[in-house]
Amino acid sequence: MVNNSSDIVIIGAGLTGLTLAYLLRSTNLSVQILEARERPGGRILTQTTPSGATIEMGATWLGRKHSSLSSLLRKLNIDIFEQVLGDRAIYEPISSSPAQLVVLPENSDPSFRIKGGTSKLIEALLESIPNSRISYNQVVQNIGDVGDGIEVKSDTGVFRSKIAVSTLPPYLLHKTISITPPFDPELIELMEQTHTWMGESIKFGLEYKEPFWRDVSTSGTVFSNVGPVTELYDHSNYDDDRYALKGFLNGNFYSLSKDERRLRVLAQLRKYYGKAVDSFINYSEKVWANESHTFVPYERSVFPHQNNGNEQFQNAQMKGKLILAGAETSGSFPGYMDGAVQSARRAYTYIVNRIVER
Repeated sequence: MVNNSSDIVIIGAGLTGLTLAYLLRSTNLSVQILEARERPGGRILTQTTPSGATIEMGATWLGRKHSSLSSLLRKLNIDIFEQVLGDRAIYEPISSSPAQLVVLPENSDPSFRIKGGTSKLIEALLESIPNSRISYNQVVQNIGDVGDGIEVKSDTGVFRSKIAVSTLPPYLLHKTISITPPFDPELIELMEQTHTWMGESIKFGLEYKEPFWRDVSTSGTVFSNVGPVTELYDHSNYDDDRYALKGFLNGNFYSLSKDERRLRVLAQLRKYYGKAVDSFINYSEKVWANESHTFVPYERSVFPHQNNGNEQFQNAQMKGKLILAGAETSGSFPGYMDGAVQSARRAYTYIVNRIVER
């Protein structure tokens, strides 16, 4: 029994899926978005602390070269601000030598953050999409060709459409959703060897009342070959009245408990800042390897960013009725937020050419 029929079914309410739905407003096509989680955003996740600080647990930065994302932000009236790096950084090359304070070269290509948090982008896109067009807790299990359309089966419903768009990382799609009839063996082999962006990442944030790392003798920017913290940045807000540090942990620490990871983070940061690090008022973290709707362990070795942007992902499947979209499928800036937006634009153009302009 079909629970819902629409022109387009979009699998995933992350940046790609929501951007595609936003673009499709210009058509008369009906759209249904299926999201496995209880929340929208996918790998965009901004956590707000009790005091109002925003800590990015997912996608964070963009650059001037990310023109597709920048254009979307302008259309949505969302502002950005430059990431503070400072003119120096703490650098820890090896465990047998102390950390050094090094001079950073002048940055001609700065990174930027979204004012109010990256989730502001998700919130703005949602304002253009009726609530009835997004179904949460819909774990898709099968995508099937039914002759005159596509049938998408979740654990709770059946959805029929003319075209379906998967925004899942290719490897996740391959491992968690059955395809009827199956993809060609060459495409399956490619999906099995495609890296899921951010899948192994562990991100953490520490909120403080004062930005002690701005002292002239230190820095909020850290690069360490020793770890477990590999990178650290000043993560204070645009108004500069909420102060935080945000960093990355070596992904191999995913199996530890949150308390164990926090203790190791603090132990490392004490080497740079002393006891000041113990005055934190909030610790946040996200282990993306534990997110089953983002990451599935690889069955063989896959290198970072391997096969991201492969042109085969830009070919429609199931006689043109199934589009593979999502950040990893973009021919430009795959994995980045800009790649997610570009893949949504590609899917939009294909849908308009195939359905609307016929």
